[in-house]
Amino acid sequence: MKKSLRIAAVLVTLALFVAAGSAFAAAKYHIGIVTGTVSQSEDDLRGAEQLIKEHGAVKDGGMIQHLTYPDDFMSQQETFISSVVSLADDPLMKAIVVNQAIPGTTEAFKRVKAKRPDILLLAGEPHEDPLVIQSGADLAASADFVSRGYTIIWAAKQLGAKSFVHISFPRHMSYESLGRRRAIMEQACKDLGMTFAFESAPDPTSDVGVAGAQQFILEKVPQWIQKYGKNSAFFCTNDAHTEPLLKQLLTYGGIFVEADLPSPLMGYPGALGIDLSAEAGNFPAILKKVEQAVLAKGGKGRFGTWAFSYGFTVSAGLGEFAIRVIDGKAKKDSLKDLFAAYAKYTPGAKWNGAYYADIGTGVRAKNQILVYMDTYIFGKGFLPTTAQKVPDKYFQIKAQN
Repeated sequence: MKKSLRIAAVLVTLALFVAAGSAFAAAKYHIGIVTGTVSQSEDDLRGAEQLIKEHGAVKDGGMIQHLTYPDDFMSQQETFISSVVSLADDPLMKAIVVNQAIPGTTEAFKRVKAKRPDILLLAGEPHEDPLVIQSGADLAASADFVSRGYTIIWAAKQLGAKSFVHISFPRHMSYESLGRRRAIMEQACKDLGMTFAFESAPDPTSDVGVAGAQQFILEKVPQWIQKYGKNSAFFCTNDAHTEPLLKQLLTYGGIFVEADLPSPLMGYPGALGIDLSAEAGNFPAILKKVEQAVLAKGGKGRFGTWAFSYGFTVSAGLGEFAIRVIDGKAKKDSLKDLFAAYAKYTPGAKWNGAYYADIGTGVRAKNQILVYMDTYIFGKGFLPTTAQKVPDKYFQIKAQN
């Protein structure tokens, strides 16, 4: 009897295994997604993992082929480009998503199009200038660097900030999007009666690496707090800088509105030393646990984020968007359809955005969309960021040379 039960158990297990495998065996096409690693952009990678969870990995008969690019991607552009182009060798590949679309993405996309013009190419948070990425991508989706240049400063003022400290490095400031946002932030500070300051920090893709760049932030923040005061809001353009910045601001004082690519997972877990493995994928639960830890550190009303991860949403959302376009349920140039795909991973969140307008011609590009969400302040709740009217003058401000 026991033997027969064991045999039955084995047969059931085998049946379940076959059923699990066949669940993804019917994939009619494949989607490639390329992200950074855990050390540089964990949220982006977790979004790709969500797609695999939903649709299966290609190696298991599913739909999703996930690749990562190296942390020192600036010195390995050809390697990155080759890996993206290699996805086009798969005859079932119908779409490629790159998030974040680091330098070299446009060239990679152009090479893919030369081989396989049928493949849909989507760029999340492009590092290349708008007119460059627009020449290669079917659609590029960016955090709204124009509107947020104003709304982040507006939010900082609501939190009582007297100064705003912008932390970055030459490579990022050479990007039109980031340089333009910095210029808008500086003008918004003037208009709203705040002091603007710029501080340089090491590029994590340089010889010092991520560890060296983070150590620099750890050592500098106490000095910056002493220099600018505790009623100063701090902002950095790099993901790797975020955790040490938050850690020191929570210790020494200061205000933090939201990250460059906002998320309750961006910097907060490491800075606070909290384990979110039990809450993985459940952003309301993640937000609540992070909020409790921030409040315990005395950060009520001084630290913020987006309620859902931007990086996670872009990876998963662009993947979902690609599926809907391929299946004929969405149009590749539709702002409404993109928001609907993002909404799958951000239930209840308010989004705003627009098609990118070239600052020189005023012409709006139908293949680049700028988006942003309401800011959530720990201990206070949502600020109505998406409801703010951004004055027209800010859309005319150019990046400083």
